[in-house]
Amino acid sequence: MATTSTSMAVMSPRTLTNTAVVGCTALPNLPRPQFPASMRVFPGTRRSSLFHVKASEDASSSIDTDELLTDLKKKWDAVENKPTVIIYGAGGVFAIWLSSVVIGAINKVPLLPNIMELVGVGYSGWFVYRYLLFESTRKELATSIESLKKEITES
Repeated sequence: MATTSTSMAVMSPRTLTNTAVVGCTALPNLPRPQFPASMRVFPGTRRSSLFHVKASEDASSSIDTDELLTDLKKKWDAVENKPTVIIYGAGGVFAIWLSSVVIGAINKVPLLPNIMELVGVGYSGWFVYRYLLFESTRKELATSIESLKKEITES
């Protein structure tokens, strides 16, 4: 019998105190608001937060790390050209780092991020109008995607 994962969020009001504030004596103390029973502060807590979350773990969704490591080891042992895989992986990490640096530099130039955002919104609008708005162009897009998939998987 598997346990199910449940979570519950209960909103509780912040506790109000009737302490006098020095220098602000002209304002009267307001009465405490009445909240429904489902939103009241849990008994026994000194300080209440806005949400209290309770969760239980599902036993069937836990990841078996030993099984994962053995599968990864089997796949790594099946790779014939390991230096090439390492070089491609390092190249991918370097490309992500380099693109992050370039994007950071572009964001520091005044007005250029706004222009690039405008170009992106314009291209997205054109793409929606060209390929997604009408049924015939949606079919055209689907066939071009399918032909691209065949081209990639056949080579």
